[in-house]
Amino acid sequence: MQQRLTILGSTGSIGDSTLDIVARHPERFSVFGLSAHRNIDKLLKQCLRFTPRFAVVRDAALAAQLQTRLKAAGSRTEVAYGEAALIALANAAECDTVVAAIVGAAGLAPTLAAACASKRILLANKEALVMSGRLFMEAVCQHNALLFPVDSEHNAIYQCLSARAGVEKIILTASGGPFRTRELASLAHVTPDEACAHPNWRMGRKISVDSATMMNKGLEVIEAHWLFNVPINQIEVLIHPQSVIHSMVSYVDGSVLAQLGNPDMRTPIAHALAFPDRIAAGVEPLDLALIATLSFERPELERFPCLTLAIEALRQGGVASAVLNAANEVAVEAFLQGATCFTSIAAIVANVLERIAPSAVHTLDDVLAADAQARRLAFEEISALAV
Repeated sequence: MQQRLTILGSTGSIGDSTLDIVARHPERFSVFGLSAHRNIDKLLKQCLRFTPRFAVVRDAALAAQLQTRLKAAGSRTEVAYGEAALIALANAAECDTVVAAIVGAAGLAPTLAAACASKRILLANKEALVMSGRLFMEAVCQHNALLFPVDSEHNAIYQCLSARAGVEKIILTASGGPFRTRELASLAHVTPDEACAHPNWRMGRKISVDSATMMNKGLEVIEAHWLFNVPINQIEVLIHPQSVIHSMVSYVDGSVLAQLGNPDMRTPIAHALAFPDRIAAGVEPLDLALIATLSFERPELERFPCLTLAIEALRQGGVASAVLNAANEVAVEAFLQGATCFTSIAAIVANVLERIAPSAVHTLDDVLAADAQARRLAFEEISALAV
């Protein structure tokens, strides 16, 4: 029986990789729904190739354009728009599996809806756990949803957790991004294109900047805490420039289990799609003799202050992680638009965290209120820098 997929954020890199695997295994997978923010040209091509029943976009104007073009091409795909349509797509009864790949806070509500609808969830959206880790994991448990991490690091940990007992620590590896060895004094002058030029991975621009600041790794620390119920003092970050070891689990008996592979997101996606089976993902076999050397170093926190901010937010608890995420989204977008410099990203996030008093999270409304407040303050910080 085919697994029926909904891919939230299908026009991004995770969507591309997922659809590549679907195309390789048409006997196993079919596409029920696709969503995109505004890239309707690419979404049109995906709809014509994979014939989903539904497609969802950002607003009414884009939906009308896409529907017209689909009808002209003879497609029966129905188009809807907005958050309510995303949520309906995520919890539709005809869908078995939801690939949650929307970047940013916009992915939170539909991913939570998928959990409440007891779906098999392939989680590539960090914000569901960063913003509302306890609420999201409670929903997964309460509704018996199946949760598979798709981030290469968390998928590696998932594969290495042969036993939950006896875990000493989780080791998240990080490439160090494009500025691992660059002179610190020069970081204020880097361009968005330089920050997005990741040495190993092909990713969208926002997540590429997060990798360059190592905020991405900080968010992954928060994710790992909630996904695997591991205290923060048992999570370590190591820089591994080759991006071959995707993460490790250290056990009290001295064993360290690692998951290795070429830096290709199709590997963790294929693992999560087919689990407990293994299927071909189109990824080149790993040639360790050709790589020859695997190296590691501890992160230089002066170079990567965003990593420290994320860990401090996790320690603080409550709304702090949601505040961190919202301020970072605003700051990164400002950098990409040329409104602030690279090193100001961390400063903006730090200032917003200081300006919002700690408070507990009881409902999703608490999370969304903190998110909105943090965005307002981040815009204020950006305006102050421009003066």
